[in-house]
Amino acid sequence: MSNTMWGGRFAQGPAALMEDINASIDFDKRLFAHDIEGSLAHARMLAGQGILTQQDADEIARGLSQIKAEIDAGRFNFSRALEDIHLNIESRLKELIGDAAGRLHTARSRNDQVATDLKLWVRDALDRTDAEIGALQRQLAERALECAAMVMPGFTHLQTAQPVTFGHHLIAYVEMLARDRGRFADARKRLNESPLGAAALAGTSFPIDRSETAAALGFDRPAANSLDAVSDRDFVVEALGAASLCAVHLSRLAEELVIWSSAPFGFVRLSDAFSTGSSIMPQKRNPDAAELVRAKSGRIIGALSTLLIVLKGLPLAYQKDMQEDKEPTFAAFDAMSLCLNAMTGMIGDLAPDADAMRAAAGSGYSTATDLADWLVRRLGMPFRDAHHVTGRIVAEAEQRSVDLADLPLEAMTAIEPRITDEVFGVLSVEASVASRTSFGGTAPENVREAAQSWLERLRG
Repeated sequence: MSNTMWGGRFAQGPAALMEDINASIDFDKRLFAHDIEGSLAHARMLAGQGILTQQDADEIARGLSQIKAEIDAGRFNFSRALEDIHLNIESRLKELIGDAAGRLHTARSRNDQVATDLKLWVRDALDRTDAEIGALQRQLAERALECAAMVMPGFTHLQTAQPVTFGHHLIAYVEMLARDRGRFADARKRLNESPLGAAALAGTSFPIDRSETAAALGFDRPAANSLDAVSDRDFVVEALGAASLCAVHLSRLAEELVIWSSAPFGFVRLSDAFSTGSSIMPQKRNPDAAELVRAKSGRIIGALSTLLIVLKGLPLAYQKDMQEDKEPTFAAFDAMSLCLNAMTGMIGDLAPDADAMRAAAGSGYSTATDLADWLVRRLGMPFRDAHHVTGRIVAEAEQRSVDLADLPLEAMTAIEPRITDEVFGVLSVEASVASRTSFGGTAPENVREAAQSWLERLRG
């Protein structure tokens, strides 16, 4: 038997395998609330334009309300034979209200319908993601305020470079996440045009009011070109692009948590809530939550790649290939939400070890740059000359197996006679971080100011 929704042209029904490859109801049923919302707006507009009677519009609204209640309660029977969420809802609507259900599809195609549904879903996903990033930013800023003066090593090439503070390190991720929120906001702004009423690809001869449905659904305006409206998936690509970069940032933070919580570092301890044990080694505490955040970035980036590859060879307008946009998008934003919430939890209850961080910060001659800067300031050396002198002093300290702060003054003056004991005032890690007062620097007062500023912005 042919599909009664589109089968007038066909004498036979599709092969069983065709149903398997064609049906999308297994995943696009997630669009049910948005599909019903769009249909309600469309029915109201049709009635307002005199295309539907008010009685039909009221019956349609009543039926759609019942269908939503059935789906919410888990009582709706989704049928793969009906392909997708649109035809499943329309079929049930016909059972409930009769022929009036068939009038709902006047001046509308599944092409503009699915584009509208997916835009509404992605818009909600962007709003949810923005709120979840904001919660993580607040957690990071709160911990940064607590740890504004907690000295830790700053790394380049994963080698000890200069001392920083743990709070400064956390604020770096607040800044990264702020850029992520900006990208999501930009994506949302460009997304917010309604495809509804573009019909299959050419618009419609019915006197519809696309501005009315756009406003009813919270869009800024209707999409201006009907071909573009039904074939556009830029909004999904852009959302997934922003999500991919955000996932990379989360993965970098997750990697640092994995490193910091390892025994050789011991900078932080993750709570039992975000750690697991080993089936054979009873002493193990594995940072599995952080590792999975790191891994799920691949799922999100993969979704972006999938959609770009699907779209790259498609002519205008709608193609069935575009059915493949939903599964990776749903999976990516599910993973995004899980990662953001897990990271917020980990940051909230991790325990930093100030002593371990302080000890590591003083290793590797991390205050060598402070010594070079002192030579420039106090002795008027060109920086390149100061760099060379400092390198010789570091080599001497290394040969004696002592830190710079423990190297005798006589050893330094043998290399540069003008050095005085005043130099020891800049060689501690505390003095080093305190001196970094330039805008954006790691000085504890800077970090406190930045953390408080962010907390005020995030509360507003």
